Amino acid sequence: MSAGWQVRSKMLGLKYHVSLPMAAGALFVIIPYSISLVAQWMYGWPNKPGYKKYIEALRPRRIYSLTRAVLEMLKYLQYGKLYFQWKSWYNNTDNHKHYEKGISFGRRGNKLDLYYAPSMGHSGCVPTPVVVFVYGGAWGSGERAIYCLLALQMAKELNATVVCPDYATYPKGTVLHMAQDIADCLAWVGENGPKFNMDKGNIVLIGHSAGAHLCALTTLFLVEGTEELAIEAAKQKEITLSIKGVTGLSGVYNILDHYQHEKMRGIEYVSTMHKAMGGVENFEFYSPTHLLKKLTEDKMERVPPFCLLHGTNDIIVPVESSVRFAEVLASLSVKVSLQLLPKMDHTEIVTDLMAPDRHFYHTVYGYVKEEYSKFQAIC
Repeated sequence: MSAGWQVRSKMLGLKYHVSLPMAAGALFVIIPYSISLVAQWMYGWPNKPGYKKYIEALRPRRIYSLTRAVLEMLKYLQYGKLYFQWKSWYNNTDNHKHYEKGISFGRRGNKLDLYYAPSMGHSGCVPTPVVVFVYGGAWGSGERAIYCLLALQMAKELNATVVCPDYATYPKGTVLHMAQDIADCLAWVGENGPKFNMDKGNIVLIGHSAGAHLCALTTLFLVEGTEELAIEAAKQKEITLSIKGVTGLSGVYNILDHYQHEKMRGIEYVSTMHKAMGGVENFEFYSPTHLLKKLTEDKMERVPPFCLLHGTNDIIVPVESSVRFAEVLASLSVKVSLQLLPKMDHTEIVTDLMAPDRHFYHTVYGYVKEEYSKFQAIC
């Protein structure tokens, strides 16, 4: 072996030994720290005074937990096809025959879309039941247009008029504003039922994630007659009587429990939740679990039945959220159905309702329709 070849071999070996630590450093230090620091810079630093927030932000456990949570979001790229489908459908003026778009409602001038039941349009038909679908988005994102395909399919599957409202997500509003918006939407249904051939006395609420929380919260606020809704007591009672059932898909029902879950994932400060709630001191007030326990016996009788669906593979909102809420409801003699769906995650339980060819479409709708028919039997 020539001397020149030996030199080149040593140089290649040295380069290999040098590049390996550099690659490891990039993989385990530079990339995680960059991702998590950018996330915290964009969405919120730890709630610590002065320089202590940066010390907390640099803790290795927080860095790697937050990085993992951010990388988990990459799987949402698989929904690119659905994104283009709903975008195209919603913007196509030929589809206007299926729904009414951009109707103003409520004290803040929000917009809602109304999707016709298949039976609407037939002469002499009776008013159709109403489903109000409340989307999720961690109390800080979301818009009604995203759920146009879901609302369209839901109207067909349930033979109901589906109303999909926007609401004041953070930072435009707090959770109280969001609950007010959902209550305003229910009031709008009551006031405009005859105009759109809707049965204003037959409303079912269906929500996903933060939307499921808002459905439960708003319903219990109405049952309680909460002054913060800024709706007169008689009107609140009227709306309450029109709600025949609530279906929650992967919902959050105890805010403190979910905050602990967020802390475990290292996202409690970048999450919108504690900001939208107005701080930790409000967690109990905005938790349906705690609200239930405060209701008097006569008000408890006005709580409508609940249907709770949750995927066992959900890492965003753990399945225990629905399990514990169901236990509280049952302990207080409120009718509740709990369905735990194997191998389903937090997103699939709602995105797969948008098209019949989605994997869990028939599974989820099977349970939703079964419980929906029970809600209708109560009417």
